[in-house]
Amino acid sequence: MKNVLCIILGGGKGTRLFPLTKERAKPAVPFGGKYRLVDIPISNCINSDLLQIYLLTQFNSTSLHLHITNTYRFDHFSGGFVELLAANQGFEDSGWYQGTADAVRKNMDHFRNLSPDYYMILSGDQLYRMDLADFLDKHIANKADITIACTPVTHEETRELGILKVDKKSRIEAFLEKPGPEVDISDYMISDNLTRREGDHGKDFLASMGIYIFSSRAMEEALNNEMTDFGKEIIPHSLSKSRVFSYTYHGYWEDIGTIKSFFESSLNLASITPKFNLYDMDRPLYTHRRDLPPSKLNDCTMNNALASEGSIITNSAIRESIVGIRTIIENGAYLERVICMGSNHYETDADREENRALGRPNIGIGQMCMIRNAIIDINARIGQGCRIGTENTYREDVDNENYYVRDGIIIIPKNAVIPDGTMI
Repeated sequence: MKNVLCIILGGGKGTRLFPLTKERAKPAVPFGGKYRLVDIPISNCINSDLLQIYLLTQFNSTSLHLHITNTYRFDHFSGGFVELLAANQGFEDSGWYQGTADAVRKNMDHFRNLSPDYYMILSGDQLYRMDLADFLDKHIANKADITIACTPVTHEETRELGILKVDKKSRIEAFLEKPGPEVDISDYMISDNLTRREGDHGKDFLASMGIYIFSSRAMEEALNNEMTDFGKEIIPHSLSKSRVFSYTYHGYWEDIGTIKSFFESSLNLASITPKFNLYDMDRPLYTHRRDLPPSKLNDCTMNNALASEGSIITNSAIRESIVGIRTIIENGAYLERVICMGSNHYETDADREENRALGRPNIGIGQMCMIRNAIIDINARIGQGCRIGTENTYREDVDNENYYVRDGIIIIPKNAVIPDGTMI
């Protein structure tokens, strides 16, 4: 394996995922009951034997830093590492990353010390499982300066993505960033030379996944300017100067940058045939090892649901839902299309006694609650007899002290307290 440096872009403020990003960086958002979003690209790297990994971030990086520190520890013989590089001020710049390319440029001194042959740029908020080693092999075989991972999409999906036009040898001839609905992109349709796969019906365009490989020299040349973004500036500018190729990925890929996409992608994990399979032991998804006890289900009904370790669920019905680590669900609760992110700790008997004295619910979901179409963030306290999301209509874009509404989904934020009998 060549000397490859993997750089995961942590993204900006994550406003489209707010309030899940209110107190954490986007890659640190809990996912699938026990994981974090950042575990996806890191696991793809590890499964491809690419073990030199940097993560670039600048907003609310504390919880992300703790997760990385507590999770990814390689032995001394592998030479592997996962390190976080947060934006910081220096004598030559103000510190804040102005875009994806600017983030890489401002850390090039760190990267050059490792003398990489190739730079692999990955996103921190996508759901996919890719053989990155094969991606690299194709880059080397093509003697490419830059290779862009792409995936077939429908015409409707092209509006918010970068669209590629490629020749018979997969060399990129043109790149159009977010064309919108008004631009004629018929010239960018997939040509017959590209092999179509089963399930690609109607997917007539190739969209950039925001995943790139740069040869070392090509990266230095690409960043020798003031351009700040790979998709909008660096890639289009490089087409006439460099050998830029595409790598077509036909598997499941989802950009989970919005509340709706995050919600639907998460719930799909619990379906009978999920689009993203958590049970693939050949290419597992890694995360923090917690050594929690098995989940305990006392007289429950669960249908298309996942229960993460350490949960205790009593006499409740759970449908199409994700139950996160250490989640406590009390007697008689009903959950449908709900994501419970769980808790960071168990409350002791003394904690519960103090809660009663303060008139505060325990962490978890209280007795006889009915909850639909909701995300319950970490350490939230839902009192007894609450009704959340049980009405068919409610206002959009609500920002309340203890709840938010986005895309018809109610979000109970981290550490929120919902008193007994509350109706939302």
